[in-house]
Amino acid sequence: MSKKICITTLEFPPDVGGVGESVARIAKLLTHEGYEVHVAVFRSKQRLVPQGVHRPASCTSTEQDGIHVHRIKSAAREGTPEIQDFFSEVAFYLKQLHQQHHFDLFHGFFLTETGFVTTLLAKELNIPVINSIRGSDLHKHLFNPKNHGQIAWILRNSDWTTYVSQDLQQRAIAIEPSVQYKSSAFLNSIVPIEFENLPKPALMQDLPGVVIGSSGRFRDKKGIEYLLEACAGLSQELDLTLLLIGDFVEKERDYWNQQIATSGIGDRLKVTGILSRAETLSYLPHLDIYAIPSLHDGCPNAMLEAMLAGCPIVGSKVDAIGEILADGASGIAVNPGDSQDLAQAIRQLAVNPAQRSKLGIGARQKVLTDLAPKIEKENWLTVYRQVLIDSADDLQSVPELAVI
Repeated sequence: MSKKICITTLEFPPDVGGVGESVARIAKLLTHEGYEVHVAVFRSKQRLVPQGVHRPASCTSTEQDGIHVHRIKSAAREGTPEIQDFFSEVAFYLKQLHQQHHFDLFHGFFLTETGFVTTLLAKELNIPVINSIRGSDLHKHLFNPKNHGQIAWILRNSDWTTYVSQDLQQRAIAIEPSVQYKSSAFLNSIVPIEFENLPKPALMQDLPGVVIGSSGRFRDKKGIEYLLEACAGLSQELDLTLLLIGDFVEKERDYWNQQIATSGIGDRLKVTGILSRAETLSYLPHLDIYAIPSLHDGCPNAMLEAMLAGCPIVGSKVDAIGEILADGASGIAVNPGDSQDLAQAIRQLAVNPAQRSKLGIGARQKVLTDLAPKIEKENWLTVYRQVLIDSADDLQSVPELAVI
C-alpha cells in the first residue's frame, strides 16, 4: 500500500508564487514515485473578505494531475475574523482529512503560516512531520517577536527540516542547535522549458540597447532600488534598457514610484505589469543580462528560469543565489545592497558580448546538470524514506503498557 503524505502550503497552482510552484513540482515527483499525495492549501490573508460577505468554513477537495488538493477557507461571521479562529478551523479540517485518509506523514512548507498548525497536529497524532524553510520565514518573519518562540518550537519538534540554502540552515541551527542533526540543505530544481514555443513579447520593439532584466513581484527583499540606482548611473555612459518583468506589490507602490522618480533613470525603465507565466518566460531569451540584486531570497525560481533561457546572471551573494554563482561559471556575484558593485558587474558584461555569451551558456548548462529535477527528486526521496523509516523504528521500540 502506498504511503500517504499531506503537504500543507500557502499556495498551489493556479495560485501565483514560488512556494506554490515548488510544492507542485515536489508533489508531482512524489506521486510519480508511488506516494499518495494530498495538498492542503490555506493562508491567513484568505480570511479577509469583502464588507458584508458572510460564509461558513469549508474544505473543498479536487484532484489535479493525480494530486489530491484540499483548499481550506475559514468562516466569515464578522467583519475581520480573528487569526486564531482561522487557524483553529484549519486544524479542525486537517484533522478531519487525516481521519478520512490516514496520513503517514505531514509536510509543512513555510514556518510561520503552515508550520505550527501542521507540527502541532502531527505531534498530537504521533505522525512524523517535515518542515521546509523557503526564505522569508527565517529572513523576515523571524523578527516579529510574536513569531520567534513559535518558530523555535517548530524547529525543535520537527522530525526533519529542509532548506533551499545553507545560509537558511545555519540560521536555523543558531536558533535551535538540534537542527544540525535532523536537517538537509539542497537547491530547488526546474523542469526544462521550450522557450521557442512561447509567444513573442509585447514590448520587444521598445527595448533599445543592452537589455538588463529582472522578473517577479518586486518588493522590499528584491533590492530593486539598488538596480535602479546602478542602471540610472550606467545610462549616462551606455545605451541600455532596464526591463522589470512583473510589477511592484501594491502596498509598496508609493515607495517604488518615489524611488523611480528620484533615480533619474527616466525612459530607460520599462515595467511590464503583471503577466502570465508564459508571457514572463517569453521575455527571458531576449535579455542581455539578468539581474537579481536581492537582499535575501531563498532559491528563487525566477533566476533558474533565466538561467534556462541562457541569460548571464548578476546576483547578490545571498542564499542560493550566492551559492549558485560562486564558481563564476554562470554569472557574477556582487555584494548585496551595493549599487556600485552591481553597476560595475553590469558594465563589465554590457561592454563584453563574448563574456555574456560564455556566461549565458554556462548558466544554462549549470541549471540543466546541477539543478536538474532528478537530483532534487533523489534528495526528497532520501528525506522521506529516512523520516518514515525512523518513525517506524520509533513505533516498534515503544514498550507496551502494562495492563492493571
